[in-house]
Amino acid sequence: MPRIKLIEQKEYEFHYTVALQPRDINYAGHLGNDTLISLVGAARADMFRSMGMSELDLGDGQTGIIMSELAVNYKAEAFMFDEFLIDTHIGELGRSGFRLFHRVTKKTVIALIETGLSTFNYALKKVVPVPETFLKALAQQRA
Repeated sequence: MPRIKLIEQKEYEFHYTVALQPRDINYAGHLGNDTLISLVGAARADMFRSMGMSELDLGDGQTGIIMSELAVNYKAEAFMFDEFLIDTHIGELGRSGFRLFHRVTKKTVIALIETGLSTFNYALKKVVPVPETFLKALAQQRA
């Protein structure tokens, strides 16, 4: 079976630091895959907060996000009380969505993660265009 190969990005606009706790460790004694995805979710929420937004409001009061894809490449183990950095890059902006590229590191890369996000209106229950408010906030972040 061919392996999905994710690529590190040239730049990451957002950074989130976290230390692993006992609850984050699985039966094999290292970071659990479910916990990794939850921690990346926390980094994503922090990213939106830093832009003055949330996962349910991309600045226009009606558009949120819904995850449509998730891919992970594990590169190394992480253990209890390890502190690592989750870097995030917003890319591949399209008409009704974008991708988040995450790099999880301590002294080495722990994982590369990519998510596809669709912009979604929960009241209408449908995919909608990326709001201008989000595009403007992203441009300001990159300036």
